[in-house]
Amino acid sequence: MKLTVVIGVLLVALGATALIYKNFSYTREETVVQIGTLKATAEVENEVAVPTAVGVGLIVAGVLLVVVGAGRK
Repeated sequence: MKLTVVIGVLLVALGATALIYKNFSYTREETVVQIGTLKATAEVENEVAVPTAVGVGLIVAGVLLVVVGAGRK
């Protein structure tokens, strides 16, 4: 398979995943208080929303890459 077709398929899969899971969350550790060498931390969970337009755009770009990659010989 050509590289453009593989990248296109990956973009389509990523776009479909973005449409199915509209947001994702991650946890990071944040320093709350630091006094000298004493440090208090807390785990903070952040949520990131993925716009629908991004998912659709990834699918369209992936389909275009598949078509262009399959058409070249």
